[in-house]
Amino acid sequence: MSHSQRNTKLGAAVLALVLMAAWCASSAQAPPSEPPPSQAPPPSYAPEQLDKLVSRIALYPDPLLAQVLAAATFSDQIPDAAKWADEHHYLTGDELAKAITADQLPWDPSVQALLPFPSVLETLASDMDWTRNLGDAFLAQRQDVMDAVQRMRQKAKDYGYLRSNGQVVVNATGPYIDIEPYDPAFICVPAYDPLVVFWPPRPGFFVGGAIGFGFGINIGVAFGPWGWGGVRFDWGAHALFINNAVWGRNWGNRGFYAHPYAGGVRRWGPGPRVEGHRLIGRSEEERRAPREGRARPEERHHR
Repeated sequence: MSHSQRNTKLGAAVLALVLMAAWCASSAQAPPSEPPPSQAPPPSYAPEQLDKLVSRIALYPDPLLAQVLAAATFSDQIPDAAKWADEHHYLTGDELAKAITADQLPWDPSVQALLPFPSVLETLASDMDWTRNLGDAFLAQRQDVMDAVQRMRQKAKDYGYLRSNGQVVVNATGPYIDIEPYDPAFICVPAYDPLVVFWPPRPGFFVGGAIGFGFGINIGVAFGPWGWGGVRFDWGAHALFINNAVWGRNWGNRGFYAHPYAGGVRRWGPGPRVEGHRLIGRSEEERRAPREGRARPEERHHR
């Protein structure tokens, strides 16, 4: 073998070693790839974090709170659902239920169940970080989330803010506080400031006006297929029932769990959506009423 050939082979070997060392170094420094969503570790929230997460909705009547917690686990669907609810807000009762079915909507039934409540969906859509964290917490720490709701309700009751009235019945005779609609067909959306109702009232403050219960939505039998009428908590067992069935979605099965709803309710696949209705957004007055806890304004849009 000639001297030049030996030098060529030696150079190639050295280059190969240098490249191998560089590859090993880059591999060691590269951050590990993130696991797919189905294998991602569950989040963990401390009690004080959960108290803050649930404070905006802890005083909702139990049926509405249940639907909100379930829908929050599908947080990616909330913005589009909020837009649909706003543009179809003038439809009510049977007409709205028929529109939800006819439009072949691509969202989970738990999200569809909130379409009669544009203001609630607007609240969820306006702070997606909060909504996503709320849903993740409920998937991973359902018991802890339900305990946080009870802690916040107890505070509001102890300070004199939470009490029965013409819209809700507050049952605090046992170890847990239930909030049920006074009229099962009328679901109120309470308006309150968490920075007020979960803290001792200042001297002379009228606690009776801290929560507005005047705004609400009539939910009739037409919405039974979406679970209304069969929605409740078993606070002691830390269980949620929707459509009279235990809602079993959790962090581990969130990719494939499908809750049993009544026949005819379904989540349509992706693709062009059917739309056969006028699209009319809410007026500013219609937006203010739920924020201020006032009765729903009379609908004045022409259909």
